Formats: sequence, structure tokens, C-alpha cells
Amino acid sequence: MTQHIDRQTTIADQVTLTGIGVHSGKPASITLVPADAGTGIVFQRTDVENAREMPALWKNVTQTSLQTVLGDPSDNGMSTVEHLMAALSGLGVDNLLIEIDGPEMPIMDGSSAAFVEAIDQVGLKRLDRGRRYLRVKKTVRVDTGSAWCELQPYNGIHFDITIDFDTPLIGRQQFASDMTPDVFRSDLSRARTFGNVKDVEQLWKMGFALGSSLENSVAIADDKVLNPEGTRWSDEFARHKALDAVGDLSLAGLPILGLYRSYKGGHKMNHAILVKLFEDKDAFEIVEAPAFREAGHAETVGLAAAAFGPDVS
Repeated sequence: MTQHIDRQTTIADQVTLTGIGVHSGKPASITLVPADAGTGIVFQRTDVENAREMPALWKNVTQTSLQTVLGDPSDNGMSTVEHLMAALSGLGVDNLLIEIDGPEMPIMDGSSAAFVEAIDQVGLKRLDRGRRYLRVKKTVRVDTGSAWCELQPYNGIHFDITIDFDTPLIGRQQFASDMTPDVFRSDLSRARTFGNVKDVEQLWKMGFALGSSLENSVAIADDKVLNPEGTRWSDEFARHKALDAVGDLSLAGLPILGLYRSYKGGHKMNHAILVKLFEDKDAFEIVEAPAFREAGHAETVGLAAAAFGPDVS
């Protein structure tokens, strides 16, 4: 493979970020806390008495409409986790406790940049345990009308994301690259979420986008970008969809050695491919760096076959 991290990691010190929820419009604060090897990525609500920890795993996903939601945000869950998860996966953070003071993650500037900066500020700590990977052994695919996605065997971590919007401003765009910490920092982390202002009133009625603004989204109207600074790349839209895919696929619980391709994909299909993968135990194996020896399915805690179908939204 092109690059791998051989030891499990966490962050070297805790760090706090504050902002607002893009859908709720309410203040939101998170604290990233170092965790021991084998912990994985775990969320915990600090505003809920005796809140249970919520592992960042595909089986805990309850909604994929416009965002990725874990659990029930009215109780113990949290929404819009994908941008932080992308930063953690992109930088190679394996173990972390995320304390959150409400039901929604802070949106920051609509990308993963603030999370990357916070993690880089404190740095990573290598732990005394080998890093495990989920290696794709055979292709799995999900088709939904003209949209599709698939995971293929590949000696590394690769994303190939194509979007196709019926608007000249976006049109068909593609982002394809092996995924390393350097690539994530330079090519994906600053890509922002986006939307068309004509959809805003309907989203408000549905309780979404109440905190959306030009400070945290790329706004499109009449095939023009309304943000004074414009886009950060000409293909920022495809890059953000790739960022979302990195975050959503990290909910496998282990970094995936494989090639992920999608066409007209999104949160729903990103989750569906994980459900499809774990339905077939012959489609993957668990290996440990640096030799990538097989660890066996008995060690795939949290990676059991799906208890529900792929359509969960």
C-alpha cells in the first residue's frame, strides 16, 4: 500500500472548540479528550445526566438526510458528526472521547479545517498497540437509480467521488486520490458544505439549516456563488462530497483498505455501502500493521453483520 500508520494513535492533549449547529442554529461546544488504545472514537453528551457513551459506528447511524446522525439527538445522540469524523480519519486518529454539550456538532466554517487545526495544535500520540485495518477482499456495490457506490479491493486507502448536478455552476465534478494525512490537509479539509438558497425556506420548515450562513456554507443562487470570496477550488463541491465520504466511511470502526467509488452519492449511500459490506463476512478481513496479518473475525468488535437494511433515512 502507498502509506500506512503502524501504531494506534490518540491526541497528545485535550482541546475544546465552540461554534453553532448548522441545523439548530444553537451554540455548540465539543472537547476532544485523549483515549487509550482500543477505545475507538466515542461521543458522550455532557448536557444529559448519566449519558451513555456513543461509539462512532455505522450500526449507530439513525439518519442520513443532509447529515449523519448517531443515536437519538433528543436523548443521547448527536447530529452532523461527519466533518469531525473526516478530520479524525483523515489525520489518522484512532482513539478519542468527544464530549459534546448538546445534540449537534458545531459546524465551524462548514469544512473540517478547524478540527484539523485543533488536532495539529496538540499533535498526535502514538500508542503501544498495532493499528488494525479493515481490508476489502471483494467488490460490494449499491445501486439506487442513476446513483451508485462500491468498495473494491485496493492496496491502500483511495477515494474516487463523482458528482453530477443539473446546474452549469457545478455540473459533473470528480475528486480522486489516495488518502493520506497530507492529502486530507491540503486537498480536502477546507472544502465547505454547500446548498442552493432556493431550497432554504423548505429546509427551515423541516427544521434544517437554521444556523446556515455565508460564514459556514457555500450558497448558490441563479448559478452564482453568493459568498464574496467565491469558492476555494473550482471543484470545491466534489471535494466536499469526498470529505463527507471520508467521515461517513470512518464509521466502519477501522480504517478501510480499499477503493471507494461513488457517483451521485451522499450520506445515505455512504452508509448503505457499509451496511452492504458487513452483510457479507467474506467481503472483508481485519489485518494489523505493519505485517497486515489477518486478525480474524472474532476480533471484529462492533463490526457484526447488519441488523437492518441499507435504507435507514
